[in-house]
Amino acid sequence: MTPNRTKAVLIGGGFNGVLSALPIIDVANCCCLWVIGGVVVTAWLLQREQPEPLELGEGALGGLLAGVVGAAVFAVVSVPVQMAMGSLGMFEFGDLDVPPEVRELVEAFSSSIALRVLTGSVIMLIAGAIFSTLGGLLGAFFFRRAAPPAAPGGTDIVPPPPPSV
Repeated sequence: MTPNRTKAVLIGGGFNGVLSALPIIDVANCCCLWVIGGVVVTAWLLQREQPEPLELGEGALGGLLAGVVGAAVFAVVSVPVQMAMGSLGMFEFGDLDVPPEVRELVEAFSSSIALRVLTGSVIMLIAGAIFSTLGGLLGAFFFRRAAPPAAPGGTDIVPPPPPSV
């Protein structure tokens, strides 16, 4: 991968991972907004760096890689965010009739930062692999440049046949 492609993938994945890990605005990721948005940024950067049209396969591959990077960034950023937030009463049942086994399971999950980060990272990796590839296709389609104009006088230049022996 060229340095420009690496830079585009890292920027798009960073956009995806950081916004997906931050509290409150991570809610927009319920419809994979940050995942798709990060790879649209990747596709835009990829097209900006090359004069020829961005191929759909190249956009999809860039999107997939940005999704994987986004999951890794999410895992790194989530740890301090989860530590700062603590449990904050994540799951309050109130007056709901919930079996005690379910209450214990939810309380154990909400008290374990490592388990929350690991679960979120796996979900980000799976969703990122699927939706970032689709976002890369969309980005390549929307930001695709027109092909350069044909050479004047036609392009049907055929080399002469090799000499016969």
